Amino acid sequence: MHKSNLRIVFLGTPDFAVQPLQALVEAGFNIVAVVTAPDKPAGRGMQIQQSPVKKFALNNAIPVLQPTKLKSPEFLAELKSYQADLQVVIAFRMLPEQVWNMPQLGTVNLHASLLPDYRGAAPINWAIINGEKITGVSTFLLKHEIDTGDIIKKQEVTIGENTTAGELHDTLMLVGAKLIVETVTAIANGKYETTPQGAASNKIAPKIFTEQCKINWNNSGQKVFDLIRGLSPYPGAFTTLEGKIFKIYQCNIELDKHGLQTGEVQINTGKNGYIRFAVMDGWVYANDVQLQGKKRMKTEELLRGWRVNNANT
Repeated sequence: MHKSNLRIVFLGTPDFAVQPLQALVEAGFNIVAVVTAPDKPAGRGMQIQQSPVKKFALNNAIPVLQPTKLKSPEFLAELKSYQADLQVVIAFRMLPEQVWNMPQLGTVNLHASLLPDYRGAAPINWAIINGEKITGVSTFLLKHEIDTGDIIKKQEVTIGENTTAGELHDTLMLVGAKLIVETVTAIANGKYETTPQGAASNKIAPKIFTEQCKINWNNSGQKVFDLIRGLSPYPGAFTTLEGKIFKIYQCNIELDKHGLQTGEVQINTGKNGYIRFAVMDGWVYANDVQLQGKKRMKTEELLRGWRVNNANT
């Protein structure tokens, strides 16, 4: 089937889904409609915000569907009216079978890991938190159990020793965009094979909650370092400092035998000032931070005019 004749409905919401959608449009595929999350209030002013995918769709004259309930008869009828041959879903919510099983060619998902490793909502974060050196993206056909469908294509990506979740997100977004075009092209040509994922991996990627973002200073410096970069820039690893929430977005570690209690903080406001926390095998230096009530900034900026009892000069 020629790509212009392949009718595709695209389902996605955040920035991660926009680049693949744009890549499909630029490759000449026929995106007949987009399904995305309903508009919702966000930001300090709680202004109604459109999803990044919706903004792209409107700018490219693509019809937009924003169902609140994916099983509603009204939505299912509207979706069916677009007569999609294929659906592509990226960074969207879990789909009921009535949706993913509707097109004759099925529904393809792009997932930000090398499946079956890191099935779940936060694969980018957990890969870094767990100190992985390699991750990637996978395309697969949806079926009942989440992230378990047969693999069509995979692409590996190296994780640098200082790579943050934000940086890896952007890399995988670009690699994923290329892979989804290759996948849909293969499906359009009828020249592709699928491979079963096999047994579930013990490497999982569940949704991250606030309690998992709190830094455990009893860990090694490397584990704390990986947690911090794995949660940067969002949702951000945190501890408390002077009774306030203190987020750390970037740090470095120094191996040292110090004999102090883990979690003890030392603040130096001198010329080469620092904020550092004791861990079991040394120190974690906080370099890019946000103290509750203040904006995100470099530590040296925060230390200007610092007034606390335990600061050294």
